Amino acid sequence: MEYKPRYAQPFTLAEAGLLDVETITGEIARLQNSIQRLNVTQEMLRDHATSIQPEVDSEIDKAIEENETVIGSQSERISILKMALADKGISAGSHYDLAPPLTRAVPTEARATVASEDSGGVDL
Repeated sequence: MEYKPRYAQPFTLAEAGLLDVETITGEIARLQNSIQRLNVTQEMLRDHATSIQPEVDSEIDKAIEENETVIGSQSERISILKMALADKGISAGSHYDLAPPLTRAVPTEARATVASEDSGGVDL
């Protein structure tokens, strides 16, 4: 299959196909983490740009635009890597889709609570 990327990429689909599955999946995970962090940064930059609306800051606008390009390029690279996995007969499925941002809240059931003095242990 021939694939023509929109963005300049460090490898072609054919080159990605030569990589072992572990390398491909590791790179997908790395890129997904990068995209998640860039999305958080974008939100912060946009919030800041909105707060200084009367004073348009071209550096912030430029950073937002550059980040959008990087996000697009990295998303495309993930697609190439998923195609390489598919060519190897491995379905990337939703396992390799971007996960929602992590939250710090811990479900009540998962919190350890100290048991009464009678048991001398910890209930999970």
